[in-house]
Amino acid sequence: MSLLPPPPASRLLGDSGLAISPIAWGMWRLTEGGATADQAARRVHAALDAGITLLDTADIYGFGDSGFGAAESLLGEVLRAEPALRQRMVLATKGGIRPPLPYDQSPDYLAQAIDASLQRLGVETIDLWQVHRPDILAHPQEVARALDDAVAAGKIRALGVSNFTVMQTAALNHFLGRKLVASQPEISPLRLACFENGELDQAMMLGLTPLAWSPLGGGRLADPQSPRDKAVAAALDAVARDQGVSRMAAAYGWLMAHPAGIVPIVGSQNPARIAEGMEALKVRWSRQDWYGVLVAARGEALP
Repeated sequence: MSLLPPPPASRLLGDSGLAISPIAWGMWRLTEGGATADQAARRVHAALDAGITLLDTADIYGFGDSGFGAAESLLGEVLRAEPALRQRMVLATKGGIRPPLPYDQSPDYLAQAIDASLQRLGVETIDLWQVHRPDILAHPQEVARALDDAVAAGKIRALGVSNFTVMQTAALNHFLGRKLVASQPEISPLRLACFENGELDQAMMLGLTPLAWSPLGGGRLADPQSPRDKAVAAALDAVARDQGVSRMAAAYGWLMAHPAGIVPIVGSQNPARIAEGMEALKVRWSRQDWYGVLVAARGEALP
């Protein structure tokens, strides 16, 4: 039985020239429970020591419990205490959400948001800056001009979008001088929209690296309750048991087997679980097993 190609140990982030790990770590929950800089540092070390080099945050992360910019500020504390860590990571963040508006991609605000992120993180350049959610009231040409200005000023190395539709991505990319290198949609074995709405096809066409947020279905794969969730978990477990990995690693590996080069973003804040994400590189998929998960997720046989 032939197997799909294994994920590479390293891949390029679009055409940016930045080499990244095939799996990323995200900091959406970094500040939960009043996390300290020491706790954050242990998580950063867990990711980097495991070989996860793409670290993803956002200016809105922490807003609900610790305040706007809290996750970036906490990561900034870690980087100020250990400056050498900056050279080991590809640092990604996002902006363009402005509570309580909630979205603002006017040129003036984008410039302010980028500068504020740089200050909180304590860095001179952000490797990947992503528009977090589309502002329907912003013309893509104006957004593009603001982002190109930030790139020209050396504040940003590469650009991406998050939660954009196919046409929103195409419109912004059309006006950009420095083209997009990444998209960040929600993708998991429980959320198949990107496989069917053209987003992954567009990513392959434009050379974008898809960064998958919530790759475990918001934790539902860890504790499946519905019949559909249990069916998907069982299909993943069959492969996981055979290859000696966890269901979570199998879920990440299922995404990574797609030819678009999906990079799952591990959302756990547990150092052991963060490191466990790299176990996904061990998983090899046959077409039969891969489609078996898809069929379980769809709840119907292939046409």
